[in-house]
Amino acid sequence: MDATNTGIVITDNGLPDNPIIYCNPAFEKISGYSRNEIIGHNCRFLQGKDRTQQQRQTIANAIANGEPCNVEIRNYTKTGKLFWNELYISPVKDESGKVTHFIGVQNDVSSRKKSQLELEMANSEMEKTIEQRTQLYKESQEYLTSIVETIRESLVVMDKEYKILSANNHFLHTFKVSLNETKGKLLFELGNGQWDIPELRKMMEEILPTNNPVLDYEVEHEFPHIGKKLMLLNAHRIELEGQYKDWILLAIEDITERRAIQQRKDDFLSIASHELKTPLTTIVGYMQMMERLMPENATDKFKNVVEKTGRYVQRLNQLLSELLDVSRIQTGNIELHREPFDFDRMVVETIEGMRGASPDRTIELSGKTEIFYNGDESHLIQVLNNLLSNAIKYSPAKSTVGVQISKISDFLRVSVSDQGMGIATDDQAKVFDRFYRVGEVQRDYPGMGIGLYICQQIISNHGGTIWVESEKGRGSVFNFTLPINN
Repeated sequence: MDATNTGIVITDNGLPDNPIIYCNPAFEKISGYSRNEIIGHNCRFLQGKDRTQQQRQTIANAIANGEPCNVEIRNYTKTGKLFWNELYISPVKDESGKVTHFIGVQNDVSSRKKSQLELEMANSEMEKTIEQRTQLYKESQEYLTSIVETIRESLVVMDKEYKILSANNHFLHTFKVSLNETKGKLLFELGNGQWDIPELRKMMEEILPTNNPVLDYEVEHEFPHIGKKLMLLNAHRIELEGQYKDWILLAIEDITERRAIQQRKDDFLSIASHELKTPLTTIVGYMQMMERLMPENATDKFKNVVEKTGRYVQRLNQLLSELLDVSRIQTGNIELHREPFDFDRMVVETIEGMRGASPDRTIELSGKTEIFYNGDESHLIQVLNNLLSNAIKYSPAKSTVGVQISKISDFLRVSVSDQGMGIATDDQAKVFDRFYRVGEVQRDYPGMGIGLYICQQIISNHGGTIWVESEKGRGSVFNFTLPINN
């Protein structure tokens, strides 16, 4: 008994209150009490103040009747720590059958009891969760149905064979079909085959099976009854509990009218820019003539007026040039005139020009590429000028603008950094959009928000990428890369 890891006590039933007369070292370890603190006590001292347990009555009845029993009871160590005690009590009888002693065998089963209680709690919670989910599912069915039916976008659910399982009312109304003509039919057979569209087949049969969602896939098609439609298609495999079902959700957005409005805006932009360019060219010529023919005795006020007028005419000319660039980009008429040129020299000369125009700023150049790059030098100068102008415009006076160039693998990389206000994370993905300007910038700085859009298009047409890294209040770094072997 002294050697076992199981706690053992012996009580003397012949003495008042059935006191403990023996305990082994394992019991001392389990309870935290020493032998001197245990001998002479009744076993109930281990329950402390926790005396309302039903198991205590079970033990008392067994001792009163001289019977064995087995219970799991909450006990407390000397330091007050709770442990679950699996207690086996067995009576010891003399030759006449009288109970003289009780032997108590005790095991600390706290870990097992904890797991058991956690399991019981988990089962209880699971039952509640199942009940709640069942109710939620019923409510969600109605809720989702109401959403699907009121959303202003055509939605179709299909099985893996592209057989339509359901379609919302917007789809039925937009494409002039009934539910009977749609449900259970193959997608490509709808409307006597009018949905057998090559681009749609390619999307469904080649792209979607990769389990990647298809986003903003543009399809144009002439429908017999409703005419030509330009559609944006988004398709997803339906995923439940992390598993892909054999269902496909197809969302169809009709952007015909939106694209037509955009085209009219682009046409107006192109026409207005060209029409304004002609008289402005004449004004620029007259301003240059006025500067050359300026009388020597002209007053300082007159000279200042001519200088300011020339500056604003130059700014207006720059704005119109940018608008014309946007127009050419939108119509696909932007042309690259590729010729090999010394990339490092181009960067140096562009920076020198900007230094002359902004004497209150320090522009530091680091790195070199030693590459003769085959590209459109004038367009790349335009990109670098724009990035430098922005860095100067949006950073404090006397601050430093950094330009770093390098050759990385088979790419050229240019980085323009400033110490300005920075750009919020939500705005960083939009700064290259046409006419987009950050709210506070729009309030405090003039501009139309097309410079970065033009930069992005020029770099993209060279096969490169452009991006920004920024943090509010800590400046920005605009980077672009150009493939050397393009």
